[in-house]
Amino acid sequence: MTIVLKLKSLFALLILTSSFAAYSQPLTKVSLALNWKAEPEFGGFYTAALLGIYKKHGLDVTILEGGSGTPTVQMLANGKVDYAIVSADEIIISQDRNAKNKVKGLFAVYQTSPYIVMTHVERNFKSLQEVLSSEGILSMQSGLPYYQFLVKKHGKPKVKVVPYTGGVANFLNDKTFSQQGFITTEPLSAEKGGAKVKTFLIADEGFNPYLVVLSATEDTLKNKPEVTKKLLLAIREGWQAYLKDPVATNKHMVLLNKAFDLETFNKAADIQKPLIEVKGTELGSMSKARWETLSTQLKDLGLIKKIPASVDLYSLL
Repeated sequence: MTIVLKLKSLFALLILTSSFAAYSQPLTKVSLALNWKAEPEFGGFYTAALLGIYKKHGLDVTILEGGSGTPTVQMLANGKVDYAIVSADEIIISQDRNAKNKVKGLFAVYQTSPYIVMTHVERNFKSLQEVLSSEGILSMQSGLPYYQFLVKKHGKPKVKVVPYTGGVANFLNDKTFSQQGFITTEPLSAEKGGAKVKTFLIADEGFNPYLVVLSATEDTLKNKPEVTKKLLLAIREGWQAYLKDPVATNKHMVLLNKAFDLETFNKAADIQKPLIEVKGTELGSMSKARWETLSTQLKDLGLIKKIPASVDLYSLL
């Protein structure tokens, strides 16, 4: 009996010692650049930090907030950061312009693109084509691939297209005003300001790039394969936890981004959930067919010179 107890005690000590040794190992420092401010679209990345998931996988991840025009693709290509958030169309275009040290997608948060055009309910639009052919104003960045796609599909807009400047102030002050946006932010802000909003998903028009895509360069994938695998495991866990219960992370992000209140963050998390979780599809996954379709669309729009091999665009480790 005494021998058994001693053996059990020794076994427990060995487990404790090995666990302590694992946690006492120096963490691998990793930088992750976002292309916008802390919002629900990045919820899973912050959850992984708040719950210690990165550390559990031996990583010390620094999340760098972005803003309007943050050049995350260039930051990756120039070695300024280890990993970054980009869009699928940015990856394709960047590879077409810079064949060296290609940027590749690793984990796509949005399976359905959250890009929308927001209009006033009072305009009674039935389709996005009606918006484009109406009298009034449409605030949109004309250089965006999805704008060029819409023009190619529906023809030159009759609506007056003006540069997108952000916010919803102009929308609230003018019933003839429509604008681009993210389904998780601008509509909620407009409704909070008293407007009745109707939205049209760009994805429903046939242009549906993966969005909020964790990416890295080929050099990073070659030189840091184990770090990348650990990061992907941690991020998937973080997103699973955030989708299950986003409130604690939203409370944290509100402190980082005071443009929205907690109620808006929580509503946004609910709205985006079906765009992220797709039945029968693994969280963050990507498909060859989707990449090939997007590449063909960008080639047809004249945004790239040749269609790249899909294997060069993404990697599922």
